[in-house]
This record gives sequence, C-alpha cells and structure tokens, in this order.
Amino acid sequence: MSTPAAIDPAQAAECLSTYTVIDVRTPGEYAAGHLPGAHNIPLDHLRTALPALKTAAARGELLMVCASGARSASACAQLAEADITATTLTGGTTAWIRQGHPADRDTTGAAWPMERQVRLAAGALVVAGLALGTRYRPARWLSAAVGSGLVFSAATDTCGMAALLAKLPHNRPRTTDLDATLDALGR
Repeated sequence: MSTPAAIDPAQAAECLSTYTVIDVRTPGEYAAGHLPGAHNIPLDHLRTALPALKTAAARGELLMVCASGARSASACAQLAEADITATTLTGGTTAWIRQGHPADRDTTGAAWPMERQVRLAAGALVVAGLALGTRYRPARWLSAAVGSGLVFSAATDTCGMAALLAKLPHNRPRTTDLDATLDALGR
C-alpha cells in the first residue's frame, strides 16, 4: 500500500476552493469545528459513500480531513483501493485551527471532540477502578486494563475506546444527514 498524497494546512488554505473537502470524523467532532465547506462522511460510512465520492473526484480533487491526519490517511487508502485519488491534510483540523485558519462550527448540540471523550472515559474508568479497589481489591484491575489499553492505543495508533464511543447516539450520523451529503456530492 502506498502512502497517500498529503498537503499541509498552509498549502491547503491557499487552494481550498479547488478541493471537495471530506471530513471523516464523527458528526460530533465535525460539529465542533471543520474546514469551511467540508462534507461530513464518517470513516465507518466511507464504503457506502464510494459512488458519490467517485462522482465528486471526477469533478475535482478530494481532500480528506480528520482531527490529526490518521483517519484521513486511512480514508485515502480505502479510496485508493476503489481507484479514487484523494489527498490527506497533514495534522488534520488540529493543525488547521492551530495555524489560525478559519473553521466552521455547529454549536447546536455539538458533542465533544473524540479525543476529549476518550480522555474523560479513560480517566473515569481509572478513578472508578482505584476507588472501588479500596473496598474490593480486584477492581484495581480495571485501572490496569485501561492503562494497558492506552499504551496499546499509542503503540498501534488505533483506539478501541474511540471506536466504541463513536457508536454512541450523539456521535452517530443521522441517515438523512449522510443521505443529503451523498446527494450533494453526487450532483
């Protein structure tokens, strides 16, 4: 598998209007801040969106975006398997915003970014394991399991907890939202 083409935020800002921007984060993360004009197609719905993405790619270049660049690189690899060329934004929306570029936000019911949700869940589980461990010693293994999971997550650049949290209702797209996005891309 080849490395996808990448562009840094400064370069992307100069020619953003030439791209069809696809944000592959969860709807909650997307609502918290995304590149202007970006369409939200969560990574786990990418296969469903392939026909619309193929149509959009025929009209111009696709720029895949996520929080850090890891999920968008994965999206580019999936698209490459379907003979769709796409570019990933190096550093994702985190680098985009850090460099002072504009971001659109949907403040109506926006969920926390996934990284923050993972930190809250992991921290709460560790504290619960330690607190319960004062009365019921085996409960401390919960803290050990979460810590081990975080080490594994860092070593493999994957996150099982984020995958689980993405399935919560506030992080899942409504079918009509995805359908509207696919219709817009297919035109």
